[in-house]
Amino acid sequence: MAMQKVTLIRGDGIGPEVVDAAIEVLDAAGAKIEWEEVLAGLAAHTLSGDPLPDEVLASIARNHTCLKGPVTTPIAGGFASINVALRKQFELYANLRPVRNMPCVASRFEGVDLVIIRENTEGLYSGLEHEVTPGVVESLKIATEKACTRIARFAFEYAAANQRKKITAIHKANIMKLTDGLFLRCAREVAREYGDLVYEEAIVDNASMQLVMNPARFDVLLLENLYGDILSDLCAGLVGGLGLVAGANLGLRDAIFEAVHGSAPDIAGQGVANPTAMLLACLMMLRYIGQEDVAARIQQALVKVYCEKRALTRDVGGASSTRQFAAAVIAALA
Repeated sequence: MAMQKVTLIRGDGIGPEVVDAAIEVLDAAGAKIEWEEVLAGLAAHTLSGDPLPDEVLASIARNHTCLKGPVTTPIAGGFASINVALRKQFELYANLRPVRNMPCVASRFEGVDLVIIRENTEGLYSGLEHEVTPGVVESLKIATEKACTRIARFAFEYAAANQRKKITAIHKANIMKLTDGLFLRCAREVAREYGDLVYEEAIVDNASMQLVMNPARFDVLLLENLYGDILSDLCAGLVGGLGLVAGANLGLRDAIFEAVHGSAPDIAGQGVANPTAMLLACLMMLRYIGQEDVAARIQQALVKVYCEKRALTRDVGGASSTRQFAAAVIAALA
């Protein structure tokens, strides 16, 4: 198999630590990847004044596949979100986040097997804001028929291809009758083409309650941008937290794979971060680029380390370092 060139963004905070640990595992497992590293986020902003330099965009445009560590997004000021900018630049319209229990990891629920599919390019999360007059600001929620239909079709095609049974469209159309109403109309139209799949709808606040009471009643969740951002983190909490969940941002030609947790500057440099989410992002990426066998070997080793409860990091009840955890996964490779 030929080498696959992949853009690499190590990120900020704990990003370089978890990315380096994951790459060690990929190398040991025989992944055929040639990394092209670029700098983005707070580190790039500190160095050049630009958190998203042109060379980052050029690299992703060349390689079409990117592995990204967590990058810092300033709160209530500073530069705009790098994640949002990349999704818009490459029209990565679908955010895909599987949420499943990690074997042998205790969590609030067992048997969780959810897929979150989130529209990634519009809605309130896009951050289209301006000051109307001093003391008054306005945030715009944009919904288009094109984007709503596109993400609905992605969800139904994903469900059909992956033996899923049901799709639930999450909305607030009882209040936002135009924007969320459009989202639902598009989902209903696409649903008519997939008679073998169950389609239902749930208001976002009620869906939140149902998820924390009985997540097994859901299968594939289809959400607009902001609801998807919130509920995907809620669902991660059902299986042990953001350290055990990964995500993919997918477009027609390009894809960015990432751990979904933050840069955690409070523990950066201590070598204690759990690289599991980054490894799971790597597994999604390996399958995307056709290296399924390597992904399967790493997944088996990861499960073995968790079930033998050796070399676990402190967030899952162990006392091992990031590198010790990675070394244990490498030792467990079949």
